Amino acid sequence: MITFPISGWFALKIVPTYERMIVFRLGRIRTPQGPGMVLLLPFIDSFQRVDLRTRAFNVPPCKLASKDGAVLSVGADVQFRIWDPVLSVMTVKDLNTATRMTAQNAMTKALLRRPLREIQMEKLKISDQLLLEINDVTRAWGLEVDRVELAVEAVLQQPQDSPAGSSLDSTLQQLALHLLGGGMNSVAGGTPSAGPALLATPADTLEMVSEVELPASQGLKQPVAEGLLTALEPFLSEVLVSQVGACYQFNVILPSGTQNIYFLDLTTGRGRVGHGVPEGVPDVVVEMAEADLRALLCRELRPLGAYMSGRLKVKGDLAVAMKLEAVLRALK
Repeated sequence: MITFPISGWFALKIVPTYERMIVFRLGRIRTPQGPGMVLLLPFIDSFQRVDLRTRAFNVPPCKLASKDGAVLSVGADVQFRIWDPVLSVMTVKDLNTATRMTAQNAMTKALLRRPLREIQMEKLKISDQLLLEINDVTRAWGLEVDRVELAVEAVLQQPQDSPAGSSLDSTLQQLALHLLGGGMNSVAGGTPSAGPALLATPADTLEMVSEVELPASQGLKQPVAEGLLTALEPFLSEVLVSQVGACYQFNVILPSGTQNIYFLDLTTGRGRVGHGVPEGVPDVVVEMAEADLRALLCRELRPLGAYMSGRLKVKGDLAVAMKLEAVLRALK
């Protein structure tokens, strides 16, 4: 009272609506204070602020071995909030670190029990299971996890029991059938493509036979990268142009060591994609290997994860380059 109003600067604290103040008076915890003005006794009370807003963190990509021997790089995005300020202060010292370690341990245990194919096809189901397992631990800390999104950055090694000569996994096969299936039938006036086919025999059984292979001169001469990028054209739209609004140049390095240039123009109309350099100056120049481009379009590799691992090199605005995520979402 004697030193007022100087002491008021130390005794009165303002607590916003999204926070609560945990006060310890002579070492004993009191009920959470706020929102509004809180009176503290100098040299007697100590306090700690607790933010009740939703926060997020990412589990850094780590190398894991699946049940069938595949090695993959997997990370996760986690959103959480504090529902009991007292428990969050009393039960754990470093809440963020403890939650991140819990999420990483739960992710590791869940993926070790599953083969690669199941991980790729049931990411949403695995994410929901991780959400429940993490909440079983964190609810005792006064914390609730609202969302977990599993992110398979890359497949570093194929399963041990898969055929050595197979280069397309199930995800790429689905993409090829969905995007390129209609166009392949019209090539060369309906000429059948080389490869195995299923034919029905009179005994109502299925027999695998091989059709006559096309000569090398009649095969598809365009690189895989060109076919994948051209397959994007049916998914271009004015909505996608309004979301992205940028022009990209892709410098794709082929397995032979040569470099092919493609462009994706999402600045006007419905957008365009094709071979060569764009008409104007591109906003971003992206350089990557053909295999990484295939993984990116199959959503096995995310743009940010590819950039952080050095598999995707960007010349230009990085934020504009990350808008490629909107293009990948259009492929769903």
